[in-house]
Amino acid sequence: MTQEHAFIGRQPILNRQQQIIGYELLFRLNKDAVSAEFSSDMQAGTNVLVNTISNMGTDWLVGSKLAFINVAESMLESNFLELMHPQRVVLEVVETTHATPELLARLKELRNQGFGVALDDFVLTPQTAPFMEYANYIKLDIQQLGLPQVPALSKELRKFPVLQVAEKVETKEEFKQCLDIGLDCFQGYYFAHPETLSAKVINPSYANILNLLNMLRNNAEIRDIENALKRDVALSFKLLRYINSVGFGLSCEIQSFRHAVTILGYQKLYRWLTLLLVTAGAETGAPPALLKTAVTRGRLVELLGSHLLDGQDRDNLFIVGMFSLLDVLLDMPLDRILETLILPESITDALINRSGMYGPFLELAEACEDPEMSEVPRLTEQLQITPDMLNRAHVQALSWVEELGV
Repeated sequence: MTQEHAFIGRQPILNRQQQIIGYELLFRLNKDAVSAEFSSDMQAGTNVLVNTISNMGTDWLVGSKLAFINVAESMLESNFLELMHPQRVVLEVVETTHATPELLARLKELRNQGFGVALDDFVLTPQTAPFMEYANYIKLDIQQLGLPQVPALSKELRKFPVLQVAEKVETKEEFKQCLDIGLDCFQGYYFAHPETLSAKVINPSYANILNLLNMLRNNAEIRDIENALKRDVALSFKLLRYINSVGFGLSCEIQSFRHAVTILGYQKLYRWLTLLLVTAGAETGAPPALLKTAVTRGRLVELLGSHLLDGQDRDNLFIVGMFSLLDVLLDMPLDRILETLILPESITDALINRSGMYGPFLELAEACEDPEMSEVPRLTEQLQITPDMLNRAHVQALSWVEELGV
């Protein structure tokens, strides 16, 4: 009998400053959805999860971020937990209805080992109140509860020293309301797919980089590109910092832009300027989590295509992933932004229609951010990607972004 492994997806969990503090790891079987809740067969879900995590060693740990992992009460006794790194894992306990002495003793033991505990789908009753002594987080599904009910519930839960996580935040307005209520952390589809507004002009922070990108595409003279970079000292500094970072893996330190062109060439340099374009959002007040999501997506799209494509195509995959959130970052419809950039048709096809050679890889990266992960099996089959290949690409992308220090 072959061992079965799950596809890993993720949803970021943010603090009030919109910085990512951890990821809820979502799991889906390549046949039927087990999803994060393992709703169909908890034991089957556990077995697949154990296989997947043990197969990956410690690779699934991402920088200093926490990993939130769903476990049912029955799984709390499992030796599966010994595979984990307690200080980095928050066990999301689902189906908590009765606080039995045995269960409370086990939670106390797990807390003593260093695990964090989150209560999911939790309803505060006299029977469940004892759980609060052992919880670090409590997750409030704002769609299920209804936002009007949340303030009173939040106030009641303030009696306990737990962080309150708003779950299933889907719009900017919902996020703002949850902030106003005073909730501590946030999770939801909104943070992977925020809304786009309509700015009339491109912010100056981005305009210079867009100009540089076009100069590279037009093979402008090195001297002219250097002069454009010199007009923005901070930009030059950041470019060299990224190129010399651990994530790039060069054997020598790049001292100047001219040196970078000699070592890298225009195509590779273009790739690093796309990274600058995305992270320039930090100066314009874009949420840190959004910048990180864009860079992670760029790297993931590239890694997902690495078994089929190489060379310039890999750089193009990276650009496709990075640019897929430009509309949100620049506060402008994507087709209007693309009018200002000189790009190959293969890249614009992927960005506008998710079509062409690169489109399906972008689709798959986006599907990994969706809590349902419903499109993941179909797309992985189409792209000849196994669960193990997807999971390794996923955690490598997350780790790479941590190393870059985005």
